[in-house]
Amino acid sequence: MQDFEDKNKYELAKQRVADERGFYTHVTFYIVINIIILFINTNFESQGFKNWSQPHLYITPVLWGIGLLFHGLKVFKKNFIFGKNWEDRKIKKLMKEDDTFDVL
Repeated sequence: MQDFEDKNKYELAKQRVADERGFYTHVTFYIVINIIILFINTNFESQGFKNWSQPHLYITPVLWGIGLLFHGLKVFKKNFIFGKNWEDRKIKKLMKEDDTFDVL
């Protein structure tokens, strides 16, 4: 029984490390790609930094950043909206409030 628990803990830890690694890879690509996009779209020779004030330059970083935020929440805050804790609390609350649940 102890071996099964240790193996299960190991598998969960291994999956957690893989999830975090995936997130950090995502962050790295986000930073590198968006820096490249911003420099490609900036014409230093004719406009210098005036071109940086154009809003279309920030659409990709903002939208991708929102996706990155949700990726981070998924990795570091497991089931942050309707997770297991919420389910357990909701079931207990409903069972407490409504005693008409039939027991099989």
